[in-house]
Amino acid sequence: MGKKKELEARIDRLKAKVRALKGKLGESAPAKAPATPSKAKNPISPLAPAAFPALPVIEGVAFAAAAAGVRYAGRTDVMLARIAPGASLAGVFTTSATRAACVLDCQAKLADTVDESAGAAILVNSGNANAFTGAAGQASVDAVTTAVADALGLPANRVFSSSTGVIGEPLPHERIVAAVPGLVDALDAEGMEAAARAIMTTDTFPKGASAEVETEGGVIHLAGIAKGSGMIAPNMATMLVYIFTDAKISAKLLQKMLSRQVDDTFNAITVDSDTSTSDALILAATGKSPAAEITDLRSKVAKDFEAALRGVMMDLAHQVVRDGEGATKFVEVRVSGAETVADAHKVAMAVANSPLVKTAIAGEDANWGRVVAAVGKSGAKADRDTLRISFGEMVLAEKGARVPDYSEEAASAYMKGQELVIGVDLGLGAAAKSVFTCDLTHRYIDINADYRS
Repeated sequence: MGKKKELEARIDRLKAKVRALKGKLGESAPAKAPATPSKAKNPISPLAPAAFPALPVIEGVAFAAAAAGVRYAGRTDVMLARIAPGASLAGVFTTSATRAACVLDCQAKLADTVDESAGAAILVNSGNANAFTGAAGQASVDAVTTAVADALGLPANRVFSSSTGVIGEPLPHERIVAAVPGLVDALDAEGMEAAARAIMTTDTFPKGASAEVETEGGVIHLAGIAKGSGMIAPNMATMLVYIFTDAKISAKLLQKMLSRQVDDTFNAITVDSDTSTSDALILAATGKSPAAEITDLRSKVAKDFEAALRGVMMDLAHQVVRDGEGATKFVEVRVSGAETVADAHKVAMAVANSPLVKTAIAGEDANWGRVVAAVGKSGAKADRDTLRISFGEMVLAEKGARVPDYSEEAASAYMKGQELVIGVDLGLGAAAKSVFTCDLTHRYIDINADYRS
């Protein structure tokens, strides 16, 4: 018995040493973070802003975020926004022929005549796009919107949903439904940043922007958040965007403003020329500002408000490009001298979407010949002998040839900057258009080659 006890004591001592060693290893090794595309795989974009902006509280809106485990364990992946009774809503959506069930559902609900006195809500999940999922896709939309409607006491047709992530996989909506009570309990007027983080997929930073409009009756506030990094090409929306304001304005006027500001903002950006199946822009106005109601689009307050809305939209659109998958450079393609705006847009997008142009930018190669080639393939009216190409303020080629004082050294030095302007003057008319893009690096391939893993 003595030997047996001694043996047991030795075993206990060895076990204690093993536990101690495991403890030391645990202290020296970094904690294993949950697998997330935005944190585990992607470093923060070098074009990211220094910090998330301080957004104003929009009276009549509250936010919450939760980790529902839609795709990744331990990741915040669902956000809820509750919008006060009396709010008016507007929206624009992807024009993809294979758009997701949530997009179709939002479009149908916004097209309906509704009782705005009931309030509204927006529920968004990341990790799964609920696209190309057949009848099950609509069943999932119905499940999550009904759960929110019941929890907040809203009609189901005033609950809007969005999904972003992998296409073709059934949405595990029961996980989102289970998270709804906690989301409702956590609603907070100051929770917009958490909401912005919850809707990220391959994004490397959350995106927010705001503006204020001074009026005689008081200040009107606007604040918005966005998600977008890859699968970005204009055809509205190609991303998720939610903008909130305390302005008093009807849904009809709000929709007019939103629709006419899309082309020069979210429809003027491209990362990779791919239009998404799932994305949306929803704008909500709570009417809680002390400012007078906007009833005439020709009035000064309406013009000031629309300009502020455009500014928020442009800011968010630019942030999406700055977070383009693998991006290291922000590029404006500025086209002028076109016969029509449509032609200017064709040329701008041909240049912005050209893999040859974008890889040259990534390699800091002043290969302006690739710009010439992109103009030629665009389908827009162009003439070699009236075409002018510039990088920044430097004219590189015009009248059908390279300029006599062309400096490869100066052009190459310009390409080393993080913010570039490629100018194309067609010399045929007065129409112009600018679009915004980024370079194409090997990081883009890395991200998208294993997106589902």
